[in-house]
Amino acid sequence: MKISSAISNTFSLARRLGSVRIARSSLIRLAHLLERIGLGAVGASCGLYVGATLLRQKGGLFESGWIVLITMVYGALGYYVGIDLSGKVARNSSSSISEEWNGSEPAEIMSAAGTFGAAIAATLSVSILVLDQNLPNGLIGFVAGCWVVGSSLQVAAGTMARSHDAPTNEQ
Repeated sequence: MKISSAISNTFSLARRLGSVRIARSSLIRLAHLLERIGLGAVGASCGLYVGATLLRQKGGLFESGWIVLITMVYGALGYYVGIDLSGKVARNSSSSISEEWNGSEPAEIMSAAGTFGAAIAATLSVSILVLDQNLPNGLIGFVAGCWVVGSSLQVAAGTMARSHDAPTNEQ
């Protein structure tokens, strides 16, 4: 009984708020911005794990605490710019029935490959930290390489997609 009254109260509130007119485009832009900020936070947290793994490796190349900050900032940038490609680019590629490339596919492929590489680096870093493993420098270099290449592909894909998605005079 309480659940049904809560649901009806929610619908009633939604109807009342429905009379308040907020420009739909403004609301969508705000939701899109919040989504991208969330993606940036995920990228920064993945970068934290990668940076912590690199920092743990004594006698290695990454003994400065700055490596953690650098990996976090680069991860946030990669996820903010690269994962969330604009809706227009995604619609163009999914609505294309022919086998011709429309220019957005390379950005989507690069974004997917970059996300995969960054996710592999983050997953390996978390497992190394959780299992408290001391691994050879070659594997730590592989993790760092996956992170750098993955995040770079994300940034490049986001930049390509946004330059491809620039407003044109379609008639």
